[in-house]
Amino acid sequence: MSEVDVIPELKQIIGAMLFAAKEPVSVSQMLNVFEQTAEQHGGMTKDFAKVTDEMIRDAVKELNEELTSRSVGMHVREVANGFRLVNDANCGLWLRVLLEKGKPNRLSRPALETLAIIAYRQPVVHSEIEAVRGVAVDQIIRNLLDLQLIRVVGRSELPGRPWLFGTTQKFLEHFGIKSLNDLPGIEELRRLEAEQIKKQEKEKKDAETVAAAEASEESGEVAETAAAPEESAAPETDDDDTYSEDEDEFDDDDDSDDEEDDDSDEDREPR
Repeated sequence: MSEVDVIPELKQIIGAMLFAAKEPVSVSQMLNVFEQTAEQHGGMTKDFAKVTDEMIRDAVKELNEELTSRSVGMHVREVANGFRLVNDANCGLWLRVLLEKGKPNRLSRPALETLAIIAYRQPVVHSEIEAVRGVAVDQIIRNLLDLQLIRVVGRSELPGRPWLFGTTQKFLEHFGIKSLNDLPGIEELRRLEAEQIKKQEKEKKDAETVAAAEASEESGEVAETAAAPEESAAPETDDDDTYSEDEDEFDDDDDSDDEEDDDSDEDREPR
């Protein structure tokens, strides 16, 4: 005899999956469960092996609307690329007392700041985190790794190949978000980063243009200097002409002296 006396609805099966699962259940996981169940048990379970992605999402939506309308203290939420049952926020005070004895497990402010840097800048190296925070973060990173909120995602190409850190699936579950795109201000941050990159590229291009213009101007000045005629030098004195003029002056003096000598001789003649 079959273990199932009454065939459940699709939303009932999905609700049971979400209730029993400790982590969010994705649509692909649900499809896989339906297929494996049909293979192992056959019978009427084969009908559920034919469900599609759209059918599952419609069933989840219907389940959530039913839970919300009946005010049963829980509802379905899509987190970390999957679905899970979560308690209504207005019941949180009693659950904290029940589960945590009145001591909420909260991250410290330095841990939250470090986690925010990793979440918004991932993948990120240790030195970059410290550069942003301005303090050492070794112990904080170890604590976040122990809490499974962050993980090592690879190695950087920087010297020494330091570890690269990123957030985990548990991080999304902890903060109740579907993906990193749902982080507050993530779109604005990406827009600002895109503008910064565009600005840097423009500045680099402008600098290259200025450098090319200066190089072209310098090469033009060099060519102009090479083509220009040399300045005319001061006229050189013709030594031969100078000597000739001097000789003429000397000749004139000699003639004058000769005349004076003639006059002297005449004066000396006997009367």
